[in-house]
Amino acid sequence: MELLTSPEAWAALLTLTALEIVLGIDNVIFLSVIVSRIPEPQATRARQIGLLLALVFRILLLSILVWLIGLTAPVITIKNLALSWRDIILIAGGMFLIAKATHEIHTEVDAHQHGREERSPASAFLLVIMQIIVIDMVFSLDSIITAIGMSQDLEIMVAAVVIACIVMYVSSGPVSRFVAEHPTTKMLALAFLVLIGVALVADGFKFHIPRGYIYFAITFSAAVEFFNVLAKRNRRRTAAK
Repeated sequence: MELLTSPEAWAALLTLTALEIVLGIDNVIFLSVIVSRIPEPQATRARQIGLLLALVFRILLLSILVWLIGLTAPVITIKNLALSWRDIILIAGGMFLIAKATHEIHTEVDAHQHGREERSPASAFLLVIMQIIVIDMVFSLDSIITAIGMSQDLEIMVAAVVIACIVMYVSSGPVSRFVAEHPTTKMLALAFLVLIGVALVADGFKFHIPRGYIYFAITFSAAVEFFNVLAKRNRRRTAAK
């Protein structure tokens, strides 16, 4: 009850929720790109499973705060660089994201020359879920460690994470459909994933790239692409008349 009547608690909740939503953009972009490889009924189910796993991973990590904070202790020292388990996970996750996005870009570019890679629906669905699990773990770790640094109350952190995941769920459908319908937007999303992967690797090596720069670049590029799509749609309507 004290938290419900505390202005400081509400301010912390609003701030942390906004931050978690912004951090969740990475998750939504990855989900939108990865599920576009499978048919729509499976894509919807994969997106729902991915977002549910994102919520589960975040709450699970919040429930083991002591262990999680221990992940920030150095375990490997290379010259003057001390790496913790968190750093190692961020580096591995960032490299996975870069490799995955680069592979997807290569597939898109060479699609007309070599054709798409054929997989059975079941194996394609399973592969998508496995990739979602890997990247959910990385994004969840980064998100929760940020939450721990901003709030001391577990209830506030859990509430912020749940609200952010609900927002991710609501926005993921429209974003996925938009990406699937516009190939140039998908290429832009893949470029964003490379950028995010580089930022994760840099964080792992103690070189922090302010997220504000990254999200500004994403927002600006997305706005330009939105106007390109709008202009293309208007040209089609004019030509059809």
